[in-house]
Amino acid sequence: MITLLSRFFIKNRKQIDSPQVRTAFGVLCGMVGIALNMCLFAGKYLAGLLSGSIAVMADAFNNLSDAVSSVITLAGFWFSGKKADAGHPFGHGRIEYVSGLGVAVLILFMGFSLMKTSVKKIWEPEPVAADGLTLAILAVSVCVKLYMFAYNRSLGKRLRSEAMKATALDSLSDVLATSIVLLSMQIDSYTGKNLDGICGLLVAGFVLRAGYGAFRDTLNPLIGEPPSKEFVGEVETLVLAHPEILGIHDLVVHDYGPGRRMLTLHGEVDGSRNVFEIHEVIDGIEKEIHELLGCETVIHMDPVRTDDSVALDLKERVEEKVCGQFPGVLVHDFRLISCKPKPKLIFEVQVPYGFAKSNEEVKAEIETLLEEGFGEYQAAVCVEQSYV
Repeated sequence: MITLLSRFFIKNRKQIDSPQVRTAFGVLCGMVGIALNMCLFAGKYLAGLLSGSIAVMADAFNNLSDAVSSVITLAGFWFSGKKADAGHPFGHGRIEYVSGLGVAVLILFMGFSLMKTSVKKIWEPEPVAADGLTLAILAVSVCVKLYMFAYNRSLGKRLRSEAMKATALDSLSDVLATSIVLLSMQIDSYTGKNLDGICGLLVAGFVLRAGYGAFRDTLNPLIGEPPSKEFVGEVETLVLAHPEILGIHDLVVHDYGPGRRMLTLHGEVDGSRNVFEIHEVIDGIEKEIHELLGCETVIHMDPVRTDDSVALDLKERVEEKVCGQFPGVLVHDFRLISCKPKPKLIFEVQVPYGFAKSNEEVKAEIETLLEEGFGEYQAAVCVEQSYV
C-alpha cells in the first residue's frame, strides 16, 4: 500500500537522499500509521468491552498511543524537512531524532502502565469472554501490525530514519503483545484458566524492552556517536583513489540529522607539488563526496616531504617503535626540523577510544621511548583522540 500511495503522492520517490523526498515519505507513513492505529484502537476497544478483558483494553490503548506516536513522527519529519535559516544554519534534521525519542518515551510510559494494570489483574482476576468477534479482531490486528512493522523497518533502513525504526520496533512489540493476549483467551476458553493478568504482564515486558531499545537508538545520535565503519571506508576509498593524496587522518563526521552530515579530514600531499594544482584536486574531491555521499566536506591540506630520505627513514623507524609498543595507534604529520642544539622530530599520535592507557600516559611513554632510541633528536609529540 505504501509503495502504491508513494507513486501518486511523492515525486522523485527514488531520490531517498533528498530531504524533500524523505519528508514526503515520513508524512505518508505517518498518515497511514495514524489511520491504521485508530482503526485498531476502535476495534480492540469494542472487543475489550465485549470480552471484559483488561489485557485487550490495555492493548487497545497501546494502539492509541501508537497513533499519538505516529503524530509525533509526522511532526518530526515535517520540522526536520524545513530549510536551514539564520538561527539554524545546519538545518533542522535533528528534530527527527527528538521525535524518535518522543516515540520511545511513549512506548516506555505505556509499558509501565500495562505492568501496573496487569499486576492488579493478577491479584483481582475477572472472568473473560472469548467470543468469535473478539478473536477475529485480535487476529486481524496481528496481521495489520506485521504489515506496519515491515514497511516501517524497510523505509527506516532506506531513509536512515531512527524515528521510523523506532516505530517498526513498536509495531513488532504490538504483534507479540496481541499474540499473547489472543493465546491467553484461547487457553481460558478451553481450560478455564484465567491468564489475563499474567499475559498482560508479559505484554508489558515486550513493550518496555522495545521502548528501551528505541530510546537508546534515538538518544545516541543526539549525544553524538561515531560513524559506521562502512561509511568511513567509503570516504577513505573515495579520497585515496586520487594519487595526489598520500594518506588521510583526523576524519571527523558531524551529524546534523539524516542526510545532513558534514566531514572534515586532513589529506597528506607532496609538499613539493604546486599548491594551486593540489588545491584544485582537493576541491574536486570535496565535490565528489558531496555528489556520491551527500556530505559537505572540508579537507585540510597537510604537506609532507617525499624527497628527504633521512626524514622518511626516521618516520619509518619511529612508526615501527611507537606502533609496536602501542598497537592500534596512528602516527601522522611527521616532520624533521633542522635546529639547534638538536634537530627536532615533530609528529602526532592518534589513539582510539577505549585504549588501555590515557593520552598523558601514552605521551610520556613515547617520549621515554624516543629518548632511549633517538637521543640525538629533540621530540615534540602530540597525542590526540580518534573520532571514528
